[in-house]
Amino acid sequence: MRAMVTGGAGFIGSHLVDALLARGDDVHVLDNLSTGSGANLDSAAELHELDICDEAVEELAGRLRPEVVFHLAAQADVGTSVERPTFDAEVNVVGTVRVLEAARAADARVVFTSSGGAVYGECDRPAREEDDPQPLSPYAASKLAGEQYLATWNRLHGAAHVICRLANVYGPRQLPSLEGGVVAIFLDRMRDGQDTEIFGDGDQTRDFVYVGDVVTGLLAAAAAPGGGIYNVGTGVATAIRELHRLCAQTAGLAQEPRFAAARPGDLGHSVIDPARAAQELHWRAETTLAAGLANTWGALG
Repeated sequence: MRAMVTGGAGFIGSHLVDALLARGDDVHVLDNLSTGSGANLDSAAELHELDICDEAVEELAGRLRPEVVFHLAAQADVGTSVERPTFDAEVNVVGTVRVLEAARAADARVVFTSSGGAVYGECDRPAREEDDPQPLSPYAASKLAGEQYLATWNRLHGAAHVICRLANVYGPRQLPSLEGGVVAIFLDRMRDGQDTEIFGDGDQTRDFVYVGDVVTGLLAAAAAPGGGIYNVGTGVATAIRELHRLCAQTAGLAQEPRFAAARPGDLGHSVIDPARAAQELHWRAETTLAAGLANTWGALG
């Protein structure tokens, strides 16, 4: 299969590229390298240094004719979206429309990575795909808008694009500079002997899913017969203070965090229910949090 991966030089994207190459696919990466790095990529993948908002994306797709476009490129930082909502919308909404039109030019299917935690908002139980979205940040609103464009293209053009709402993804290659990478931040600081910080009281919960499991979920979604929305997570709630304890344990430390004020747009509880993916895609997360943290720590060197 010929595949195009937007954001393919980034954290999740580069792991997806590795999996596609491992099964013998022809892989083209579209990335502006603002947060991604060519060092993440196997030389067998062809890198096209291009922004998803660029008109040339449509021409490139029309020339390459990929069968599937995995759309991972995004502005993914909640804080940035609060400070620069126009920029957030340009990347996550306009950029997604550009990718949809590029895929249409190539008659390709799109697998779109959305954010389960952000789109659903506060939840008192694991969120299901049919739950009413309640975005609490511009980032969440822009990802939901991207989902709506995909659904519209499915109705308007008879496409079978699919949406994967990801939980909090972690694993090797995640940048510690981005807000969503709390595991990367904790482990990176512990490795370097620096203090660690929790925003809020630490009782807020998240659904942490290992990047390798996310990749298998994306591949399963691409192979599904129709469009739709799938949660890609574990369904397990982990408090941030417990995550910190597990990270310290993994690093062989007895480190305690300091606490700071909660940030605007941060959720108290965010866990997603993966039952639909298990039933329809025959996918489930296989990596325990302890194993995933060990893999991530080992990759830090």
